[in-house]
Amino acid sequence: MTEKRKKALPKVVKLLILLAAAVVIAYAGIVAYVCIREGSVPTSVPDADRYDAIIVLGAQVKRDGTPNVQLGWRLDAAYDAYVQKKVPVVVCGAQGKDEPVPEAEAMKTYLVEKGVQEQDILTDPDSFNTNQNLKNAAALLNGMQGIHKVLIVTSDYHVPRAMALAKDLGFDACGMGSPCKPEYWLRNHAREALSWCKYWGVKYLHLPLE
Repeated sequence: MTEKRKKALPKVVKLLILLAAAVVIAYAGIVAYVCIREGSVPTSVPDADRYDAIIVLGAQVKRDGTPNVQLGWRLDAAYDAYVQKKVPVVVCGAQGKDEPVPEAEAMKTYLVEKGVQEQDILTDPDSFNTNQNLKNAAALLNGMQGIHKVLIVTSDYHVPRAMALAKDLGFDACGMGSPCKPEYWLRNHAREALSWCKYWGVKYLHLPLE
């Protein structure tokens, strides 16, 4: 190896280290952004005049076909809103590889058992992400009389991005957050930061990431 190449090599290594550090710092900043946005998420049922329908976003279903804890909390929050105002409830979520039934089906069963009228529940068993959840929910609600505003219910860390997507799709929406299990806090927020990167990439750079 020539002397010139020997000198160039450390410079390349230093550059790669700087780039890696910049990526880590930027990612940490996005996680912080998720946490800051989460701090302003409402966790109580909004006034009845703020919604004419409820959209519940899906999450993991256990092997026995019941919602996991976080999905159960989302559904409990949606049920509280339904008790205040009997409106259509859209439950969203397809069937993952490790799920015995579509998330929407498990969500419907859970809500019916809690006391929501079956005829008030609309199911979207085909959506695999938040954007698809909201698009399919809009299609289900389209044309129904008296529905102008929706309440979107999901986990607290997820509400800000769901609201951003809802705004992009033309919803007149408000959001309501349910708790996040403490032991899953880091995983959920780290994944949500990546989802924000994807959202910005699609919206502003028109990347084919959907």
